[in-house]
Amino acid sequence: QVQLVESGGGLVQAGGSLRLSCAASGRTVSNYAMAWFRQAPGKEREFVAAITWWPLYADSIKGRFTITRDNFKNTVYLQMNSLKPEETAVYYCAAGREGTARREDYDYWGQGTQVTVSS
Repeated sequence: QVQLVESGGGLVQAGGSLRLSCAASGRTVSNYAMAWFRQAPGKEREFVAAITWWPLYADSIKGRFTITRDNFKNTVYLQMNSLKPEETAVYYCAAGREGTARREDYDYWGQGTQVTVSS
């Protein structure tokens, strides 16, 4: 089993940057595909980025966000640059069998971290 804990969320102005972290315990992150999803109030949880051997990004954030993993620290990161107000959401870390954009393909989820982008 895997336990995931996100951190690094907060309040940032439009155009600013944040780096989210997801610390895993139980199994090492090298055994799983890791991903980030986000969910705004009243909306469905949507895919942001995933990583196995290589990264996969949603079109909406491509070129601005970077997902990386550090297997020695058992942590995955999401570097977010040029943030937009519409990207205000709770950001969730997930672990699964394959690095896809489907929520159903992930077995473990963190509790989420709030990111608020002010205009």
